[in-house]
Amino acid sequence: MSNMNTKTPLIERVRANVGKKQLIAIAVLLALGTVGAVAILKTETAKPAAEEGHGHGHEEAKGHADGEHHGKAKGDGHGHSDSHGDTEHHEEAPKGPHGGQMLTEGDFGIEVLLAEQAGGPRMKLWLFQKGQPLAPTGAKVSAELTRPGGDVEKLTFAVDKDALVSTQPVPEPHVFEGVLEAQTAKEPFLFPFSQSEGVVAMDDAQMKAAGVGIETAGPAVIRSTLQMPGEIKFNEDRTAHVVPRVAGVVESVPADLGQQVRKGQVLAVINSPAISEQRAELQAAQKRLQLARTTYAREKKLWEEKISPQQDVLEAEQTMREAEIAVNNAQQKLQAVGAGAGGGALNRYELRAPFDGIVVEKHIALGEQVKEDANVFTVSDLRTVWAQLSVPSKDLMQVRVGERVTIKSAAFDQSASGKVAYVGSLIGEQTRAATARVTVENPQMVWRPGLFVNVELTASEATLPVTVSSAAIQTMEDKTVVFLRTQAGFVPQPVQVGRSDGKRVEIVKGLKQGSRYASTGSFVVKSEAGKASATHSH
Repeated sequence: MSNMNTKTPLIERVRANVGKKQLIAIAVLLALGTVGAVAILKTETAKPAAEEGHGHGHEEAKGHADGEHHGKAKGDGHGHSDSHGDTEHHEEAPKGPHGGQMLTEGDFGIEVLLAEQAGGPRMKLWLFQKGQPLAPTGAKVSAELTRPGGDVEKLTFAVDKDALVSTQPVPEPHVFEGVLEAQTAKEPFLFPFSQSEGVVAMDDAQMKAAGVGIETAGPAVIRSTLQMPGEIKFNEDRTAHVVPRVAGVVESVPADLGQQVRKGQVLAVINSPAISEQRAELQAAQKRLQLARTTYAREKKLWEEKISPQQDVLEAEQTMREAEIAVNNAQQKLQAVGAGAGGGALNRYELRAPFDGIVVEKHIALGEQVKEDANVFTVSDLRTVWAQLSVPSKDLMQVRVGERVTIKSAAFDQSASGKVAYVGSLIGEQTRAATARVTVENPQMVWRPGLFVNVELTASEATLPVTVSSAAIQTMEDKTVVFLRTQAGFVPQPVQVGRSDGKRVEIVKGLKQGSRYASTGSFVVKSEAGKASATHSH
């Protein structure tokens, strides 16, 4: 053993060491077994029936000072191997005087204990030689711990009174396979040991009853999203504030609040003196134009017949052109206020819908005197609306015109997609945010102005090597954990999480690809682990 290469990995050296010793032990046992079998056959035939089994088991036990179990007597009911599916007999390591695991080889031994010290759990060792305490300087010791997730931790030790204490804390969970390497003045030693503190044991039937599902950690595409609050607004490009543009008295209001109207549909009728004057002016201009055209035609004919001079024709043409201008002017005045020439009452003025939409506001009543600038109707085409949002200055680089977003309602389970149509160039002095707009198609009229929404935008997209279901992430003692599935049961494995899209979560540290873990129902495993930790102490 003293010639062992110290650079060989600890676990390989343990296997090599155990292999040599087992070969020797097997050879000795085979030799002793042959001799013992012959002796038993001879003595059994000579024994009286009354002496069979009398005191034999007790005398044998007394002969073993080490307390080791060397077999199973016929009919003793021991049944140790009944609880092991592999029929192998597993014995717990004996306890040392300090309550830790006692590891021995030949005359040398180490007692291992996890104890709270220096503000956290640390590994504490006591050395023994021929069953007697040995000074902590009697050997140089190091340890290597392999976690269920595959991570390897190396520990070094320092002298603390009569013991050796690890210079590094041993974080929870205390579930690992370990190897202690001790170098005395004469020879080296390797001691394998294990710790399974806090393992939640659940078989397949219990998992099925509790609804615990198992998945495998692996790669996935995760889209990180940016969420911003917003509010549904009218599409101002498709919203009109209808004003009379002339003063008058309301004669009738055929349109109702909330009514769906078509382009050109009459909303209200107003009796307006101003409209009456403009129409009268138009009619007078039309009469003058008619007379001017007749005069021009007569003068032109007389000039062609050499009866009247050309000067009269030119004057008649000038008068006709001026009459045409006067008619056009009167017509455009009526068109400017949305009134036609009218075939009935001169003072009748009709307010009409500028486009297809819904009457969302109405401020007019029968018989009311309205002014020319009064906002009497608001008509909006709600088939498209705007989602207006505030973008913090730190996120402005990720919000670009044309970027596709998802709008979700905080009031009901509904979502819609749209594109960023506008991003403001100015940042508010109070909010330190810019205004952005998203045009949202609204064929079912679900998105109503004034509704608060959440706007999600894909900030980045990446294929990540190790991800787990979001349902697998749990918190225990302020640590983020995933419950690993091992042969012994579920182990709370601390992890460091990264990006998430709500369904999958990136594992940055603590878990390897291919690890099996509790996904759905992991909260049940957490509950069972909590019950166990309530009675836990080092």
